[in-house]
Amino acid sequence: MRTLWFIANPHSGTATAQKCAAIEAIFAEHGLTLAGRTAFPDEPLPDAAALDAAGADTVVLFAGDGTINAALCRLARWDGAILILPGGTMNLLAKALHDSLDVPTIIHAAHERGRRVALPYVEAGPHRAFVGLIVGPAGNWYRAREAARERRVGALLSAARSAWRRTFGRGVRIAGAPGLRRGYQAVFVTPEPDGLDVAGVDARDWGAIAELGWAWLTGDWVSARAVDHALARTLRILGSRPVRALFDGEPEMLEPGTVIQGGMGAKMLIATKAAA
Repeated sequence: MRTLWFIANPHSGTATAQKCAAIEAIFAEHGLTLAGRTAFPDEPLPDAAALDAAGADTVVLFAGDGTINAALCRLARWDGAILILPGGTMNLLAKALHDSLDVPTIIHAAHERGRRVALPYVEAGPHRAFVGLIVGPAGNWYRAREAARERRVGALLSAARSAWRRTFGRGVRIAGAPGLRRGYQAVFVTPEPDGLDVAGVDARDWGAIAELGWAWLTGDWVSARAVDHALARTLRILGSRPVRALFDGEPEMLEPGTVIQGGMGAKMLIATKAAA
């Protein structure tokens, strides 16, 4: 960790210009060289060739889980290291990698004793989720979440009404999870080193759906209560229509028959948490 490329998302709400400047000052205090910077999504993410040409050995990400997801997918085959700093709402990946969420503490620990680790992911087609995947009509709450972040009250109410209506419509059907029924309004899939942790939310439980909607608005979607639970190796989308899916909170559509499976990323993420 000597030559850095700094990626931040100024639209995430916490990665402000002032905080980015303070982080760059910390780099300088530790004698680290800044080879380049990217303000995503206003600027495109660098690829492996651009990083190598700049002499960067480490990418520092100061953003939310969605931006981190995009960077990890783009740089999946890069040989360098990636340091994740807490720059979003939930910061779930940062919590998995570091004992502290204090940015100066993380940078100091990474510089002094950071080690490279791999994390599991959920994969469906060309898309990956490192925090988690949501499949089903309840995924339409993402529009309400974005409106809440932007403080657009009218858009928030409209999106929430639409999401509520779609959540109680046709559910998603999946195969491959022992003990789970085939119809749910939302299926949460969390990556584990040895497979997939699957939770199905049933719309007949009004409390679970209300909790899911509130969790989306507050950003803490992983705390939403699940009704049915199972472990699986692979899943498959059933039915005849595309379904909404959220990869680390970012929306995509999955075609019927799409296979959902787990995988393990490259050993490229810098961890400062004490080894188990």
